[in-house]
Amino acid sequence: MKQTRKKQLPAWLKKRVPSSGTAQLTADVLKELGLTTVCQSAMCPNVWECFEKKIATFMIMGDRCTRNCRFCGVTSKPPAPLDPDEPRRVAEAVVRFGLKHVVITSVTRDDISDGGAGHFGATIRSIKERAPYVTIEVLTPDFGGAEESIRIVAEAGPVIYNHNIETVPRLYSEVRPQADYRRSLGLIEFVKQNFPGIRTKSGLMVGLGERIPEIMQVLDDLKSCGCDILTIGQYLQPSPNHLKVQEYIRPEVFDQLAQSARRTGFMHVYCAPFVRSSYNAADFL
Repeated sequence: MKQTRKKQLPAWLKKRVPSSGTAQLTADVLKELGLTTVCQSAMCPNVWECFEKKIATFMIMGDRCTRNCRFCGVTSKPPAPLDPDEPRRVAEAVVRFGLKHVVITSVTRDDISDGGAGHFGATIRSIKERAPYVTIEVLTPDFGGAEESIRIVAEAGPVIYNHNIETVPRLYSEVRPQADYRRSLGLIEFVKQNFPGIRTKSGLMVGLGERIPEIMQVLDDLKSCGCDILTIGQYLQPSPNHLKVQEYIRPEVFDQLAQSARRTGFMHVYCAPFVRSSYNAADFL
């Protein structure tokens, strides 16, 4: 079989791994508490940088997803039952790390009647009981568009409600075939209309073959739905089994996208090659 040569990463996508032991200590605490982070499960390039700062995005409801998005490094397999003690352990980690802002995300759980919304709510409440000074951000799946599930999470009181649009509509069937562009926009719109005090947030990846006019249309669509905060980052292939990178976007193009997003009216914009939806999330506050 002919070997295909891996595309060389450009200079702006090379990252130094922290040399101190703080990052490993963070990983050890997470392992001790039996917690999963999207940082590790999705093979995020910022994982050790964030762990060095004692920052982690907690991924609740297990490490197996019921969907099979072709960009995502999270395993797609039948998931295990929900762990009722997980919310307590997440709160324990928040206290141990001394966090001021925490991000909670999850795998998609289409196997559960409420999509796991109740588990999100329980985790938020557990953190508030142990650390009432902490601001909480959630990054949720689309819950199949079920407004009651979205409401359950929002009523638990996160400061920021994030749901990623991920890519342009034309690429949905290839990139995230079990999702729906309009459904994702509808989630953001529902939160903003019914919970105006919550900041809404979304993000997308570039480098998958999208065109600039398509990105501009996504920005317009998000803003018209009431999205306050936007992140844009470079897609990186988690493994040879995932979608290939079509283009490495240069930093100056990210700067141009950020300017366009600010002109569109977003409250905060974070746009750079290594940006991920929860990267330096506390900066928005």
